[in-house]
Amino acid sequence: MRFHPSADKPEAIQAMLDPRYLLRWVYLGRLSVAAAIFIAAVVNWAQHQTDASKLTVVTIAFALATVFTGASFAYSEIYRKPLGKTFLYLQSIIDLLLVTVVVHVTPGGAESGSVSQFSALYILVIATATLMLPVGGGLLVAALGIVMFFADTVFGVNADMHNGIVMAQLGVFAAVSLGCAVLASQLQKAGEGKQVLAAALEHARLEADDILRNIQSGVLTVDSNGNLLYANPKAQALLGLNLEALLNRPVLERIAGAAPELAGALHQSVTHRIRTTRGEGVVSAASARFPIGVTTTYTEGDGQRTDRTATAIFQDISDQKRIEALRLRAERLEGVAELSASLAHEIKNPLASIRSAVEQLSRVPRQTDDERTLNDLVLRESDRLSRLLTEFLDFARVRVSHTGSVDVAAVVRGAVRLGEAHPDRGAVRVECSAPDDGSLVVQGDEDLLHRAVFNLVLNAVQASPPEGCVRVEVSALDPDQLPLGVRYEDGSVSIRVCDEGSGIPMEIRDRLFDPFFTTKPGGSGLGLAVVHRAIEAHRGMVFLDSGARGTTFTVILPRAQTSIGDTA
Repeated sequence: MRFHPSADKPEAIQAMLDPRYLLRWVYLGRLSVAAAIFIAAVVNWAQHQTDASKLTVVTIAFALATVFTGASFAYSEIYRKPLGKTFLYLQSIIDLLLVTVVVHVTPGGAESGSVSQFSALYILVIATATLMLPVGGGLLVAALGIVMFFADTVFGVNADMHNGIVMAQLGVFAAVSLGCAVLASQLQKAGEGKQVLAAALEHARLEADDILRNIQSGVLTVDSNGNLLYANPKAQALLGLNLEALLNRPVLERIAGAAPELAGALHQSVTHRIRTTRGEGVVSAASARFPIGVTTTYTEGDGQRTDRTATAIFQDISDQKRIEALRLRAERLEGVAELSASLAHEIKNPLASIRSAVEQLSRVPRQTDDERTLNDLVLRESDRLSRLLTEFLDFARVRVSHTGSVDVAAVVRGAVRLGEAHPDRGAVRVECSAPDDGSLVVQGDEDLLHRAVFNLVLNAVQASPPEGCVRVEVSALDPDQLPLGVRYEDGSVSIRVCDEGSGIPMEIRDRLFDPFFTTKPGGSGLGLAVVHRAIEAHRGMVFLDSGARGTTFTVILPRAQTSIGDTA
């Protein structure tokens, strides 16, 4: 997919519009005429030994033409000097003088009182001048040529001033000069139009190339044989391939190794004329594996100079997938929260009655040891179930109840201090990087945000190995650091909590925020679910990144809120 200005300008028009190109033919023609007339004069003098004056005139003309042409060639071709009007006028004047000499000395010239058969060379000089010079300059050269021809003919020896042939020849010169002037004017206008068009096409090509180089989508074009015609830098970065080295070479197999769905879509388009719209695939590069969205199209060639091509546009859709997962997770948590609230209310009151009844029974005298053991078991399990129901209700009631300006950095520092004092911390170090200038402010519920951040810090502490380190960072985010498709008009704040644990297995990552899912003995499985609902209640997002060593939770909060919704 390369953009080129038209390169099919005819050679003849190019010569007419380029004085430097035309001058090369002028030099060749001038030397040819000068050499031909000099050789003819030498041969004629050698045969007849008469009229040495003609030989002298021709010799001088030949020498001057050779020297002047050599100097002009060096000026225009060797040193590549700019061709000014004075230089071009001198070329036309020298040519007129040379033609006048030829007309003067050739048979039928001025000395015989008739018109030379070489007088038509004036027409060639006039036509050339009108193409190299402006319209007025061409007419001026034509007038000078007419004067030279008229003077040589009229004032020549035995010339007939009233010779009809001379007058007709002068009329032809005038007509030719006017015709050439009109033609030159039209050609110059056409040339200017072509130059404007070429400049516009070049400008469009540069703009298109700049766009393709800077867009965040990969662009690939292949021909019907699978040879790579174009690849922008983003395509190389996404696929992890050096595509520049594969230009004009078969590339589909190499692409299939990194992104089989992309290669298949390109093959379908260029071979079977099947376009792909909103397709998806996976890139398995050396350093990462991520989903991509693919769109392909094809263009038909003319069957002669161009062949059918297919172009694929693809981009990393990891952010879109993550945002879609966030939306589905929020919907799922909302449903679970409603169910949890209903069940908790329905169970908690009967459970309180059961506990009270068992407590009364435990006070009856003459109980056996087995009866006392069973009573204690029922009371203990009732208390545990009551705590679990309380957590269910807390999860269901997650909402922004007190809205105000919240210093996120201060909230994070408070949560970190509480995490450092937790008995599960052991020897794990907790490092906090949060500015203390009060610049990172959001609108929301301070208690709810504190609860969410503390849950993340506690999870990180519990997941880290002994002597490990938990890092908590708070910073402002630039718009280009946000996931694709996410925009906060007044900016955003990022909270990152990183541990040094063994990472989270891929098979459980999608369930990590589900209520009641836990990998900890005795855990309720509501901690991360509460975090998600708390952040989502502030119109924020929670992202998870985990590798072979360490896990990072990233919370993004908008700095300003037009309204705070209730998600419960």
